[in-house]
Amino acid sequence: MDLSDTLFAVFGGIFAVLVFASVIGAVLKYRLASDASHSVIDNLNARINAWWAMILLIGGAIWIGKGGVIALFAFISFQSLREFISLTHTRRGDHRVLLWIFFFFLPLQYYLIVIDWYGLFSILIPVYAFLLLPISASLGSDTTRFLERAAKVQWGLMICVYCLSHVPALLTLDIPGYAERNVLLILFLILTVQSSDVFQYVWGKLLGKHKISVAISPSKTLEGLIGGVLTSTAVGATLWWITPFNPWQAGLIALIINIMGFFGGFVLSAIKRDRGVKDWGSMIEGHGGMLDRVDSICFSAPIFFHIVRYWWVQ
Repeated sequence: MDLSDTLFAVFGGIFAVLVFASVIGAVLKYRLASDASHSVIDNLNARINAWWAMILLIGGAIWIGKGGVIALFAFISFQSLREFISLTHTRRGDHRVLLWIFFFFLPLQYYLIVIDWYGLFSILIPVYAFLLLPISASLGSDTTRFLERAAKVQWGLMICVYCLSHVPALLTLDIPGYAERNVLLILFLILTVQSSDVFQYVWGKLLGKHKISVAISPSKTLEGLIGGVLTSTAVGATLWWITPFNPWQAGLIALIINIMGFFGGFVLSAIKRDRGVKDWGSMIEGHGGMLDRVDSICFSAPIFFHIVRYWWVQ
């Protein structure tokens, strides 16, 4: 099966699932809350509508090609970083640093994917940005909460740009026998990790009794976590045919990135609670901000990238 046929089959399956979910959501709304609001049903339908928009956006980027995928994730990084910085404490002395991260390091990180310069891509932010940004901040001569401010900016840059940039970076991997099909790795990553979020929500609503941490994420339960991770691991295993992995390898990798995805959402929820907010923003109806939607990918993407690069790139 060539790439176009595979993409047609994958997106056909996704659209079929979304149509089914939309019908279920409409029936539930009509039967249970046709004339009134219902928090669970309304939230479900908002999430389904958001999924339609996101899948169409990703499909459009893939249709454009490598440049479209890179541009899409550069925008996602920009929006996520904007949401992160907007909830952190900054001062006038940080303005120069913010210009550096938004208009130099972010675009340069993605440009390195365009020209396939892995060496600099891998160290630009964790080495050069981490050294140069505090230097730039210190030149502002503002020492008030300096360590805290520097750490927040660096952490935001690492999560929202460095980690997320590993998604389009999958396009640069030279995998024997898998030429021109790397975009399918992006679909495998997104479908597996994002389905874990959905299944954790569903299993939590159905069976959830034991809270993992009320202080950090009141809605997350142990039953939801286990059910969601195992179900989405099965999803990953069934998607082995779009990857260079065999079924057990796809299942094992799916398990790893699903666990990392859970902790990505969990860690960023802890940051939100520290800042006293429920969501990073309100850009996506039913999902909060952009960072609320990609928090799990932030932690899973670099792990997935390096697993593939270490074991499948020769």
